[in-house]
Amino acid sequence: MAVKTLEPLLSTEDVATYLGVPLATVYQWHYRRTGPTALKVGRHLRYRRDDVERWLAEQAVGERA
Repeated sequence: MAVKTLEPLLSTEDVATYLGVPLATVYQWHYRRTGPTALKVGRHLRYRRDDVERWLAEQAVGERA
């Protein structure tokens, strides 16, 4: 039986650092529902790396054919 290892969730601070934006920006995106999908774990926001990567790819401007 194959065991699937779970990737650790990213904190809001991790996402801000990864994207190079202020922490307040990530909270603002969450409030406005314009940022990556967040999960509520207790009272904390957590992010799946795949969700952050997908959201980032969707933000691309001037896509080339």
